[in-house]
Formats: sequence, structure tokens, C-alpha cells
Amino acid sequence: PLNAPLTLEPGGQLELSSLPAASLTECVSAVQADLEAVRGTLHSHHLTLSGFGADPWRPPVRVLREPRYDALEASLDRGGPAGRRMMCSTASVQVCVDAGHEEPGPLGHARRWRLAHLLGPVLVAAFANSPLQEGRPTGWRSTRQAVWAGIVPGRSGAPPLEGEPRETWTRHVLDAPVMCVRTARGEGPWDVPESLSFRSWIRSGDPRPPTREDLDYHLTTLFPPVRARGHLELRMIDAQPGEDGWIVPLAVTSALFDDPEAAETAYRAVKPLAERDGPPGSATGPHSPLWLDAARHGPADAELREAAVTCFAAAGDALARTGADTSVRDAVATYAEEYVARGRCPADDLLDAARRQDTTGLHDTTGKDAHR
Repeated sequence: PLNAPLTLEPGGQLELSSLPAASLTECVSAVQADLEAVRGTLHSHHLTLSGFGADPWRPPVRVLREPRYDALEASLDRGGPAGRRMMCSTASVQVCVDAGHEEPGPLGHARRWRLAHLLGPVLVAAFANSPLQEGRPTGWRSTRQAVWAGIVPGRSGAPPLEGEPRETWTRHVLDAPVMCVRTARGEGPWDVPESLSFRSWIRSGDPRPPTREDLDYHLTTLFPPVRARGHLELRMIDAQPGEDGWIVPLAVTSALFDDPEAAETAYRAVKPLAERDGPPGSATGPHSPLWLDAARHGPADAELREAAVTCFAAAGDALARTGADTSVRDAVATYAEEYVARGRCPADDLLDAARRQDTTGLHDTTGKDAHR
């Protein structure tokens, strides 16, 4: 039995959602145990887990048929092909942290909300791991993030950072497009309205008055880079290579949010980057200039690399102060040295390999990969 829920995503990705943990060490141990069990089961079926932010070889193909995904596909198709690729061909490491305290300061909820969004492009760049699509380089270090930029902002964008976080998030949710109106028994097909915001649905009551359950479900159909769920869910990090590649982004992110000194250092490092997205009140998130630069160039972008170097150093110091396992601290230090300090990311390894050999040589010869 697993400690955490395991779900199948539309394109065959496996998503392991760890339970809340009291410490980084507890979280790492629990996930490692679950992954070992998952790998054992997959191995018996001649399958293996692969860590990529986006499938490097295959076009998007749905393997899961449910009313939710039928409605999501119909809704996203109106905006172009990016939606199906997001559903079926992308995978990530999603790190969840506490929303923060009411009082101001490095661990206050308003500062943490801003830090999550300002740190986002640095995490995109540092952990970019999806430069290939259907066997060819795309020109992006994080094609996964580029796919997100191809989805309508109401579905995948972020609210403005100016203003009280709960108020701006509420406005964003109410103004976001409704993906579907579910039937009474949850059976499909579901109605997929066009250009209907939740605010408009409340006011019109058509095709039926919305309920609290409809609002709760509406929240699950929004895919911002930072999702507010009573905690903060950071969704911008590409899935990582290797059996334990997920540990480094987890450790770095948790250290920068849970240690007051590291949080303040990180905030000061990333705050100037916001100027690249325009004056206060400008849109942020995957469609904005800074996030697009992070996805395209990774840490080869000089300003993003400088911020990443500072953030990784702060995270390393915080992990030492909090007594994190030596293996975790060593993994973060090695990643910082081999990638961040050199302006590289895992995507560069894939591009180097693609240049050395025909892309088909990169493909698992079994043709049976499972990722996420």
C-alpha cells in the first residue's frame, strides 16, 4: 500500500500526491518509499518511470476517458493545440508550502504570495527539462512552460501581484472562464460553455444556478503557476531526470519558504526581476515577458542565473541550519555547481545528447515510458 494517492493523468502520466509532512526529511522519506513501490509494480509490467517536463517523442494521445477530461479537452481546443499537449504530454514537480502567517514579515502570507510568483521564473529556468518535442528541439529550454503560455490566460495565468492576495485571487477566480457545467449525477457529457466566467454564471443563473460544489470544482479547473488551496501549490517546475531528481527542487523551494533568513534573501534577489514584466500591476505568469525568457533561455539568461545562484546559496545555508539530511544538502550543492553556476539546466543535457546522435537513439527501446 502507498502512503499517498496515485492517479493516472489523461496522457498516461502518473501523479503521486504526497501527504502533508512535518519536515522536509519526513516528506522525502515518504515519497521515496512510495516511488520504490510504484517502480516495482511498473517493472513487473516492463514499464519504467521517466522524468521529463514534456514528452520528447510522442504526440499527445489521451488514454483516459472521463467526463472531466472530455470537457477540458473541448474547452481547451477552442484556444488551439496547446491544451491537448498540456493534458497529455507534460509533467511537473509540484511543491506545496504553507500559505503563511497573518502578520507581516518574511513568513507572512502576503510576502509568501509575492515570493512564490517572483521566484517562479527562477525555478522555471533552473529546472528546465523539456527542450524536445516529437524528437526535435523546440527552441525552448522548458517547452512545458511554453505550452502553458499557449493556453488562455484565464485558465493558466496569474492574478496581478499588486493588492491584497486574497482579494486579487478571488477576482481572478470569479473572472476565469467556466470549463464545464456538470450534470446532476456527474455523468457525461457535460455542458462546455463558451466565454462564461464564474461571476457571470452567478449573475445569470444559466444554464442552472451554480452551487458551492460548482465553485469548488471550478477551482480545480484553473492551472495558474501558483494555486491557492489553503496552502500554496507551486506548479512551474519541470519533472526532473533520475530516480531522485525531484528532491532538489523540493529541498530548494521548501528552504526558501520555511527559513526566514533564506526567504528574505530570496525575495531581495528576485524582486528586481519583476521590472522586466513592466510597471506595477502588469500581468505575471506564463504569458509575461520574464516567464517567457525563463522558459526559452533557462539559466543562460544572466539575470535569472544570478538570482538562481543567490537563491541556491541561501537554500543551502538554510538546509544546513535546519539539519537537513547530508544527502539532500549534497544533492542541492552538486546541482548548484553542475548546473546553476554554469548557466545550465537539465534541458542542456538533452540538447547535447540530441546533437551527438540521432534523436531516435534517445528513445527507450521498449517504447513504454511512464512519467510524472
